[in-house]
Amino acid sequence: MRVKTRLFGEIEIAEEKVINLVHGLIGFPDMKRYTLIFDEEKKDKGNIMWLQSLDETDFVMPVMLPHLVKADYAPAFGAGTLEPLGELNDENTYVLVTVRVPKDPKEASVNLKAPIVINTDTNIGDQIIIDGDEPVRYLIHDSLHGKDGE
Repeated sequence: MRVKTRLFGEIEIAEEKVINLVHGLIGFPDMKRYTLIFDEEKKDKGNIMWLQSLDETDFVMPVMLPHLVKADYAPAFGAGTLEPLGELNDENTYVLVTVRVPKDPKEASVNLKAPIVINTDTNIGDQIIIDGDEPVRYLIHDSLHGKDGE
């Protein structure tokens, strides 16, 4: 399908690349169909990816892999919260966190309290508020750039 987006212009999205979020994103329950846009050459290398809505094409959310900024991130999900995603295992579970980038990039943060979990076998996912004390705003500048700002 061809989609006209605000940030990326008109792009082609293969049907198998459509991610269906069971409850949409928190605050956006009516937007359920998304695709993930990223630089193919730098996949999983710390770059921000984009969760592009296919229901409201002006909406795109920066996301990233949480372990790139917090290596020991291990979200605790409440009983039954992952059931709508189907059978999950280490090979088909893909976890993303939303990124917040304010005017001062040193204040950039990720939301570790509500990760997006996707079953890559079915492309069904959900944003889930987890149990535990993970922060909504976990600062990421030092994790991404090191102490010397490289």
